Amino acid sequence: MHRKAFLYAPPMTSSRRRRPTLDDVAEAVGVSRATVSNAYNRPDQLSTQLREQILRVAGELGYPGPNPTARSLATNRTGAIAFLLDSSLSAAFSDPALSITLDALAKTVEPTGNALLLLPGREAEEGPPASRVLAAQADIAVAYSLADGTPALEAVRARGLPLVVIDQPPLPETARVGCDDRGGAALAARHLVELGHRRFGILAAPRLSGTAATSAFHGTRERLAGYLDTLAAAGITDITITEAPWLSASTARAAATELLTAPVRPTALLCMSDQLAFAAIAAAHRLGLRVPADVSIVGFDDTPQAAWSEPPLTTVRQDLAGKGRVAGELVMDLLAASPVPPPIELPVSLAVRESTAAI
Repeated sequence: MHRKAFLYAPPMTSSRRRRPTLDDVAEAVGVSRATVSNAYNRPDQLSTQLREQILRVAGELGYPGPNPTARSLATNRTGAIAFLLDSSLSAAFSDPALSITLDALAKTVEPTGNALLLLPGREAEEGPPASRVLAAQADIAVAYSLADGTPALEAVRARGLPLVVIDQPPLPETARVGCDDRGGAALAARHLVELGHRRFGILAAPRLSGTAATSAFHGTRERLAGYLDTLAAAGITDITITEAPWLSASTARAAATELLTAPVRPTALLCMSDQLAFAAIAAAHRLGLRVPADVSIVGFDDTPQAAWSEPPLTTVRQDLAGKGRVAGELVMDLLAASPVPPPIELPVSLAVRESTAAI
């Protein structure tokens, strides 16, 4: 006779504590479940004192906050904003104009619980790959200064995502905020003409082949048109245009050096960004030229460094932080299903400093 052997398995016990829930926090504070949810998702609906009390009690109970996956499934929202860049992250963040605008945008949307998902571009492409845009978990897209016809924008359209454009490209029925590029360039050129300059060099942004109509970037075309129209109106034809990637200091310096070593050297340089202007100043110094005694230089953007460069830079001032704030407000409006507003163009002005002088 065979006896069957049985293994005794004692009841499983666990020392792990049950994960506290939103209901536990509500009971401990003595408020509704919805009130606790608002403390995390809609803080503007509560008083500061009540929200701090809820968060303090939640911390004491070990409640980490709503599960983001569950929240996404319940609301059909990811809480992410896809931010489309033309260049790599390292190149993009060497541009202070972008950093200021992006920071203002992030601060504007942060109270709503939304976060930025950065989609960088690649050197061989305009903007991020379309495949990355198609796969991104995001509720809305923000395009920062992309070229016309960028495939990533077609991917945004294919997904049916709301879109906010900062600067470029201008698209029909799309929320957009930018500055008066043409008007700002005209201010810079007029300033130098009034100082008596007649020989000009233009340090232009990339992908420009000599005329305002051939750049892939709307802003580049507009700034070049502003320069050329103003100089033409003054009867000035002695103009040399050189292209320089403004996110590469060494190549920008090389382009400026090419302008400043021409057989007939320009007495004034119009630069399409402050970064290009700084490179031009450095190139002038290396050549033993004095700024502004030998050559006057004007930038565009008025980034913080412009005020304390050597010499302080005359430049076109645009409201970079304001541009980011407006973009953030457009994002929140579109997420709330508001209609697409007309394009918003922020004004510019000329900040005259010590890098320009009469000839």
